[in-house]
Amino acid sequence: MNSATAEYAEAVSQRVAAERDVLAARWLHRLHELLTVLPNEVFPSKQLLDHIPALIQEIAHYLRAPANEEIAANTSVMQKARELGLLRHRQQASVHQLLREYEILGDILETFVVAETERLGLTPNATACFALLHRLTQSSRTLMRTTIDTFVSEYNSAIEDRNARINAFNQMASHELRSPIGTLVFAGAALEREDVRSDADRVARIASTVSDNARRLTWLVENLQRMTRLSNAIDGPNEQRIAVVTVANEVARQLDDMAKLRHVRIRVSTALPEMWGDPARLELALINLVSNGIKYNDSKKSDSFVEIGTVSSAPAGTCTFCVRDNGLGIADGDRASIFDRFFRAHAQLDAEHGVSGSGLGLAIAADCVKAMGGSITCESTLGEGSVFVVSLPRGGGEEPPAGA
Repeated sequence: MNSATAEYAEAVSQRVAAERDVLAARWLHRLHELLTVLPNEVFPSKQLLDHIPALIQEIAHYLRAPANEEIAANTSVMQKARELGLLRHRQQASVHQLLREYEILGDILETFVVAETERLGLTPNATACFALLHRLTQSSRTLMRTTIDTFVSEYNSAIEDRNARINAFNQMASHELRSPIGTLVFAGAALEREDVRSDADRVARIASTVSDNARRLTWLVENLQRMTRLSNAIDGPNEQRIAVVTVANEVARQLDDMAKLRHVRIRVSTALPEMWGDPARLELALINLVSNGIKYNDSKKSDSFVEIGTVSSAPAGTCTFCVRDNGLGIADGDRASIFDRFFRAHAQLDAEHGVSGSGLGLAIAADCVKAMGGSITCESTLGEGSVFVVSLPRGGGEEPPAGA
């Protein structure tokens, strides 16, 4: 880099660095028009918002750097570009939007350089101009490639995860539907036999079997329908502001008949918190947790209940609540497996309590909570009841609502 080129690059670099916050604000303003997210979600945290001036600062440094220095060698700024790719994937952006995003940044920087060159009265020669333009373009393209490579990698991982979940879903559905359907086919064949039809007791037993398996099929199909209504992994969750009490009351309404049949009261606290998240996943998680408490109530107790309620303390920045019951409880040795698919802690009590299950309810609840970035734990005492604590990120970048 000759002296004239170096002097021009130094002057422009200083101006870009000095005005990095202004340039970042211009970029942010343009992105509001480009991206299909709320303005405060373009860069939803202070850390991510601070990345933008930092990226522009690094571009400014690169404009005057030695010829053999590459912007890609700066691991810190490359990490910021990768985090932008991760963010845009979560926001369901497209590669086209990312390309346009960096095109806009390039346009803003080029316009600024031209304006500052004129304002400062600089008269660079053609070589200096072309050298600076090359550096400006190369730096933004390097950052763009890193961001897009990260975005595409996440996209491919999402596709692989989606395919794996589809295969698991198909296997699970086939496994669970085969048993009740086989029983119904067998019962139908038995009822066609004349010796069976003439035996009222056998007909009554078969009718009871048909009824039980029909109810089990209905429950399975409803659960499978709820699962398929969820946003798939490639589209990402449908995030919106959620009043947990509203979802909880809807779950209580849906399960009211089931609860009354088993003489169980469903209680919903009015002090449940609010959050940003996927209401479909939250509803499905609560349906399975509450229905599990209803099914395994203790009929010997005069006041059986399942409650969706608050917890005494919750980690900062989380939406934490619980589903508690005073039912049969879970043995210490079973608690580690209750969220595993097809595991049932009380399978041996089906006949006594008039229940049947697939061992999927708690596994589905745990999958939903995990998909929302949260955690679920269980504390239980055999004979006394269980408490499932759900902790989800509050999200939205907002202060907790009053009373939450």
